[in-house]
Amino acid sequence: MNGVMAAPDFRAIEVPVLSQAIRDLGVPLSLVVEARGFLFISGIPPIDVATGQIVSGDIATQCNAALKALKACLEAAGETFESVVSTKIYAANAGHYAAVNAVYREHFQRHLPARTFIAVGSWPGAFDLEIECVAVRTGGEPRG
Repeated sequence: MNGVMAAPDFRAIEVPVLSQAIRDLGVPLSLVVEARGFLFISGIPPIDVATGQIVSGDIATQCNAALKALKACLEAAGETFESVVSTKIYAANAGHYAAVNAVYREHFQRHLPARTFIAVGSWPGAFDLEIECVAVRTGGEPRG
């Protein structure tokens, strides 16, 4: 080898409605990237899966919307919450911890992945949290 590493084997997976909504916001990212048997899902704000619009409201409403969007990302890749091995929750206020936990439990009932909750000092958007995750490919096929 001459010191140049080969590009990793990865591909972006399009998520109906959500991928275009993120592009429309001008954010340079792929919502879902598959690489070497893993799915990497970017931080998902509280975004409505039907309209692509940011969901406002209290932290429970926002968390529920973000988790529904996360589920849509997983489903676009042919997976479910059962394949998630790790999540990171970024919140605008550490005081949201209990409310986030209550909503999170509704979505992750049987399988609890590793998780980190991070309070951030400032926020670039009109929402109070983002949730990202890493999942393993369990054999489901991407939709679309």
